[in-house]
Amino acid sequence: MPATEAGPLAGLHIMNTRPAHQAGPLSERLRAAGAEVYDFPVLAIDEPADPGPLAGLLARLDDFHLAIFISPNAVDRALNRLAREGRALPPGLKLATVGRGSARALRQHLGREPDICPARGADSEALLAHPDLQEVAGQRIVIFRGDGGREHLAEVLRQRGAEVEYANVYRRTRPDADLAALQHRWARHAFDAIVVTSGEGLRNLFDMVGPLAQHWLQQTTLVLINERQADIARQLGCRRPPLLCGSAEAAAVVEALRRWRGKAPAHTDLESGGEAGD
Repeated sequence: MPATEAGPLAGLHIMNTRPAHQAGPLSERLRAAGAEVYDFPVLAIDEPADPGPLAGLLARLDDFHLAIFISPNAVDRALNRLAREGRALPPGLKLATVGRGSARALRQHLGREPDICPARGADSEALLAHPDLQEVAGQRIVIFRGDGGREHLAEVLRQRGAEVEYANVYRRTRPDADLAALQHRWARHAFDAIVVTSGEGLRNLFDMVGPLAQHWLQQTTLVLINERQADIARQLGCRRPPLLCGSAEAAAVVEALRRWRGKAPAHTDLESGGEAGD
């Protein structure tokens, strides 16, 4: 499938499964590279089911030494909530982000860089390897995240002696889907690749398309963030080796697809890990 002058991804049919409010930058980048893109969100980002605990926690942010933001959604939801209430983050509170996407969201809201952000990688493991998180005994840390996120970060920080609380600032839900339109599109143009940026989104995708279309998914190349997602794909019966792009950033996804087509330099380095933007 050679690229043409129209762009390095010309002729490729790509499904973008990112949440509707986050799909635009990736879809635009893919189209600029020549791909045909079909947006099919498999996650929606909503308010927490029970806002009470969050309200209480936000009222005592002065008690914490460090706030960690798991995703750009966590940054947006937390800081927008504080702004609506006429409050701000305490000036002495140190801020950390799991990856560059969250760091960029922090800059957009506050005009400042996080105090702690991995130089490489974009997951809990990369953040936990940061020198500033090795000695945290006695510190109180709040983790801004969505309902039901991974527990690894909090578990390790507690093992290191920190007191950790969660601030669940959003919840992930499964959006309504136009399956007839999807199946019509798939029947006319088989997708060359499907971009999925979280494990929950991958499971949702399989559930949403139903048994009749799952065999298509299992034979389609998936563009994933990390090995954790690849393990889920294998559990779901996917047969093709996935493309691991290392980040939910649009540039990383496009670069992975470019390399797949053999057009990017072989030495191009994609960071490991993977901050889910969802």
